[in-house]
Amino acid sequence: MRFLLAAVLLLAGAVTGLATVALHELWWGLLLALVATAATLTALPPGWWSRLAFALGWTGLVGWVVNPRPEGDYAISQDPPGYTLLGAALVVLLVGLATLPRPDGRPRRARP
Repeated sequence: MRFLLAAVLLLAGAVTGLATVALHELWWGLLLALVATAATLTALPPGWWSRLAFALGWTGLVGWVVNPRPEGDYAISQDPPGYTLLGAALVVLLVGLATLPRPDGRPRRARP
C-alpha cells in the first residue's frame, strides 16, 4: 500500500512541477504554483512514502526540464522567474529530506 501511495505522490509531484514550469514566466502563475507546492508539502505527513515522494517528483521533473532541448533553447530561462524556480526546486528537495523522521535506533516490533 505504501508503494502505491508513493507512486501516486511521485506522479502528483511531477504534474505539479510540470505546471510550475509551464506557468513560471507569469508572475501570478509562479506565485500560485509555489503556494500550491508549499501547501502540499505542509499538508503531507513527513516520511519516505509521502512528503519525500512528492518532493522528488516535483524536483525530478524540474531537473529534467533544465536540460537543453534539441533545438538548443531552454524551457527555464535565465531571468528572475527562472532562477526563482530553480531555487524553489532546491528548497522543495531540502524540505523533503530535512523533514524525514529521525531513526530512533531501536529495533521495530512486528505489527500484529
